[in-house]
Amino acid sequence: GKQKNKTVSGMATALQKARVTSLYRASLKQLLSWVVSREVFRAESAELRLEFETKRAVAEPAEIERLIQAGEARLKEYEHPDPYIVPYRPGGSMFARNPPFETGHSIQLDFGREEKGSH
Repeated sequence: GKQKNKTVSGMATALQKARVTSLYRASLKQLLSWVVSREVFRAESAELRLEFETKRAVAEPAEIERLIQAGEARLKEYEHPDPYIVPYRPGGSMFARNPPFETGHSIQLDFGREEKGSH
């Protein structure tokens, strides 16, 4: 009985390690969507890694599960509305990935010198 429990606990921990790794990778990919500059990305990713490393020593499966769920919720909260996808992948991001203008809006090309009442 005791040996069997230890194995089940070990399997849960292996699953949790895989989930943490997946969470870390997803966090880095999401960070890439928010940060334009490579230097800023490196600094932010180092902070992210430190955040994960500070919790590496947690050994209690229930606490690990709580931390994973909190991390997944935080990842969902910071989800980018137009995530970066490498250009050669299906649906890949182009250089200028801003959404198109809403219909009914126009661009004024005379820089504020338009006639009064022509809006």
